[in-house]
Amino acid sequence: MYGAREPHAPSVSQAAKTSILDKHPDREGMSMIDHSGITVCNLENSKAFYTKALGALGYVPIICTPEAVSFGVREGHGKSTDPGGDFWLSEGTPMAPRAHFAFSAATHADVDAFFAAAIAAGGIDNGAPGLRTRYHPNYYAAFILDPDGYNIEAVCHLKCHPGRHHQATDQT
Repeated sequence: MYGAREPHAPSVSQAAKTSILDKHPDREGMSMIDHSGITVCNLENSKAFYTKALGALGYVPIICTPEAVSFGVREGHGKSTDPGGDFWLSEGTPMAPRAHFAFSAATHADVDAFFAAAIAAGGIDNGAPGLRTRYHPNYYAAFILDPDGYNIEAVCHLKCHPGRHHQATDQT
């Protein structure tokens, strides 16, 4: 598993991507992972935390039941392809070891907003917004530990705009 403190997963070659799209042209722009989920100690607390933290990235609760809640993006950057949402929480014993999830952000400002919202919602700073040039020159991300200790990240891969200062940090 690749986390904030581990090297990045190997990338898929352009030839492999082209081959996949030749066979499945309807997959253009779609993620290979449809949805994922985690178990949390307290569903209501985690729902409140993720509603605030992921709200900065356009996520909203999609399905809410006493047993589970799903989050997805209805419109815009990162629009969910699964109408039921692409990130699920269910109450139970959290996974061990804790998983790492990176959520795509449209802009660096969205990464900053995610970090601020997650901290305000009770998350623990696990890496302030900044460039992580060890991954690639434009890897701008922030890391938070959620209420159950899962390492969640918001990341933007766009080039920094001239005149906007981004401190490089490779601490996470």
